Amino acid sequence: MKVPYFDLKRQYKNISSEIETNVLKSLRSTQYSLGPEVVKFEKKYASFVTTNYCTGVNTGTSALHLALLACGIGVGDEVITVSMTFVASVMSISYTGAKPVFVDVFNDTQLLNFEKLEKKITSRTKAIVVVHLYGQCAEMHEIIKIARKYNLRVIEDSSQAHGASYKKIKAGSIGDIGTFSFYPGKNLGACGEGGAITTNNKKLDKKVKELRNWSQPKRYIHNDISFNYRMDTLQASALNIKLKYIKKWTAQRRKIANQYMRNIKNEKFKFTAAMSHNIHVYHIFSIFSKNPLKLKNYLNKNGVGTGFHYPVPVHLQKPYHHLGYKKGSLPVTEKISKNQLSIPIFPEMKNEEVNYVIDLLNKF
Repeated sequence: MKVPYFDLKRQYKNISSEIETNVLKSLRSTQYSLGPEVVKFEKKYASFVTTNYCTGVNTGTSALHLALLACGIGVGDEVITVSMTFVASVMSISYTGAKPVFVDVFNDTQLLNFEKLEKKITSRTKAIVVVHLYGQCAEMHEIIKIARKYNLRVIEDSSQAHGASYKKIKAGSIGDIGTFSFYPGKNLGACGEGGAITTNNKKLDKKVKELRNWSQPKRYIHNDISFNYRMDTLQASALNIKLKYIKKWTAQRRKIANQYMRNIKNEKFKFTAAMSHNIHVYHIFSIFSKNPLKLKNYLNKNGVGTGFHYPVPVHLQKPYHHLGYKKGSLPVTEKISKNQLSIPIFPEMKNEEVNYVIDLLNKF
């Protein structure tokens, strides 16, 4: 049996007529940048995340960049984040001229270790970028408590956490500002690139909306160094259709994850701990083993797609060597990166495919 790691064709097949109808409508309108579909999406997504405001942009990385700028982050500042993430979480800090400062993660959840947070705070620290990794929220109340003590902004990188919640509060609505990616492989993916910024803060919302579109209160009048980060109308058209299905897709992801956790009995493996006060949306289902490469080869040989998230932590990547981090600087992060393997989890997976993966893992 062949089980792909992810299969966008199945998703598209199920909703193709709706997407094509809506995209064609946008094409015929000739409003290809921003426009009514983007405004509609911003309203619908703000409602989904339970925030007052949402700004659509061209990528999740742009969303993080603008969120940081709106929070006043710039040259000479420090921003604390994790190294156990995709590099965009950190690169966006570098774009502002600020210095990323890395904190280790918890071994069981792979999320930011708030117990180590205060030791990283200096007089230059201005914000914390919290990554809701794999689809589960970090311990936001503890992080926010520390942030408020030191007057720091809290930015949620929710790019893997569409619809996730922490103590019944939605990801992207807990901190000062939240960001999302709609890269095609995300739980809510566009038909190309896309991103969004969510907040309940009117001033932050006003600032990001200015920065994404050349900061022009009137055409050809510009108030600030700003960007062309506008959301493409055609992507909003697709997202407006897909957003109708996100709750159903999330329920299916959670069902598959529960099947994995209940039925994989092989003691060679460990899973990410799902905290009882969280709704985990399982963008990624991680298995941790002492020899992930051997496991990958075994699964691939038997027709099962896999992925690594993330084999080289950001603090050990070449662009960040100048910060002085070495092997052993973040021991838990480095251990996780060596032991992690992602297995298939997507809403359109067939039950026999899930059972096949489970059977292979139990036999390993």
